[in-house]
Amino acid sequence: MTISHTQLKAFHAVAVNGSFTRAAEQLCLSQPAVSDQVRKLEDYYGVMVFYRDKRLVRLTEVGERLFGLTRRLFDISVDAHDMLMDYRILSTGTLHLAVDAPVHVLPYVARFCSRFPGIDVKVETANTDEVLQRLFGHQADIALLGRTIEDERLLSLPLRSDPMLAFVALDHPWAQRESISLRDLHDTPMVLREKGSVTRLCLEEEMATAGLHIRKAIEVDGREAAREAVAIGMGVGVVSATELGFDSRLRGLPIVDCRRRFTETLVCLRAQSSRRILTTFFDMVRERLAE
Repeated sequence: MTISHTQLKAFHAVAVNGSFTRAAEQLCLSQPAVSDQVRKLEDYYGVMVFYRDKRLVRLTEVGERLFGLTRRLFDISVDAHDMLMDYRILSTGTLHLAVDAPVHVLPYVARFCSRFPGIDVKVETANTDEVLQRLFGHQADIALLGRTIEDERLLSLPLRSDPMLAFVALDHPWAQRESISLRDLHDTPMVLREKGSVTRLCLEEEMATAGLHIRKAIEVDGREAAREAVAIGMGVGVVSATELGFDSRLRGLPIVDCRRRFTETLVCLRAQSSRRILTTFFDMVRERLAE
C-alpha cells in the first residue's frame, strides 16, 4: 500500500499547528475528520506520532522524524507548483505577507500592486513571534519582523532601523517635556504589549540592563490597543519612532539614553526564495531602498 497523501497532509497540519482543531481550520475539514486521518496512519503502521492530552498535542520520536520528512515533502510540492506557475506571466497569483507593522511594508506593497495588478496581495498583522510561526507553517510567503534574526532557513533583507520612543496622553505630566530617560520609566505605570511582542521584549531588556523596574498598568494585544490605552491615561507606552504617527491625543518623547533600536527585516523561507513572485517582490524592495 502506498502511503496516503491525505493522511500525511493531516499529520503535517497538526504538527505545524500543535492542535487538531487549528489543523482542521487550516485544511477546511472537521476536527473528527483530521483525527480520523491521523489515527488511520498510526493504525496502519502500528506507531504513535502524537502524545495527546486535553490541552496539548506533542510529537513522539517517530512523529518528530516523520515531521522532518513531511516538511521536505510539502516544500517540494510548493516548489513544483511554483516552477509550473513561473512559466506564466506574473498576471495572476497570490502573495501573502504576515507583518508586525504594516506602515513599514505598505509603500512596497503599493508599488508591487501598481506594477502587477493581477496579483492578489494579502497583508496580515501579528507580533513577530506569530509572524514567524505563520511563515514556517507555510501560511505566509513573506514576513516582516521587528528585529534581526539569524536563521539559516531564512533569506533576510533589512529595511530600516529606528529608535524606541515613549508616548503619553496630552494631559500627562510629561506631555510638556522634550524627552525622558530610562530612569523616568522606573516604577512608572506602563502600557505593555502582549508577550511575544518585540516592542515589549526590547523595553524589558533595556530596563533590566539599566537595573530598573517595569510597573505594568495593563497588558494589551496589539499596537492600536496600546495607543488607545495610553490615550485614555492608563499609562506610558513605547513604540518604534516611525510607528507612532500623528495622533492629536498623544505626545511622543525620545528616550535619550535608550540604545536599543528596532530593526525591521523582510524575510522569506530560503527554500522558497527562488519563486518568481518572491524574487520579483524582493528585487523591487531593493530597488526602492537604493533610490
